[in-house]
Amino acid sequence: MYAYIDGKLTFKNPAYVVVEAGGIGYHINISLNTYSNLSDGERCKLYTWLHVKEDAHTLYGFADEGERRLFLHLISVSGIGPNTGRMILSSITPEEIQTAIVKADLPLIQRIKGLGAKTAQRLVLELQDKLKKEGSDSLIFIPQHNTIKDEALSALVMLGFAKQTAEKTIDQILKVTEGTLSVEQLIKQALKKL
Repeated sequence: MYAYIDGKLTFKNPAYVVVEAGGIGYHINISLNTYSNLSDGERCKLYTWLHVKEDAHTLYGFADEGERRLFLHLISVSGIGPNTGRMILSSITPEEIQTAIVKADLPLIQRIKGLGAKTAQRLVLELQDKLKKEGSDSLIFIPQHNTIKDEALSALVMLGFAKQTAEKTIDQILKVTEGTLSVEQLIKQALKKL
């Protein structure tokens, strides 16, 4: 529902912040990673995710889009809810989490409070292929200035194609067309070849 909230940081502690935007103070739960990335300045921008339950609506905030995407991957795993996802992001950095899952580093994952052997195995089992397919650090690094190639590649990966295969196909098409295609045309041509 909310992509991000940009406003005045009125209160900050390691568990949550209050951001005032448009005259409304938003109580946003954060991880320690986000807390350490927030400056003490007046203004902040947090990428958010709204958890809706029968008895509560809870906002979770993240320092960048990559951390939010990793959080959404984590909570998609059976047995991991938003609070456990926040605990994982508070225990080790998003980069370390992603690497641990891709390399199946179960001892590192099990060191996180609240995660046992079965949950660690389920995390690796359910997320390893997704994270490998998207490429190393794809959740963490997000290009700020998307080119036509970047946008087309991102769309193809979201559709389920392997990043390396999609990238090769896009490069072949761009060589032939000399970069005269729009994003939509590039994606359509790539879909025909994949």
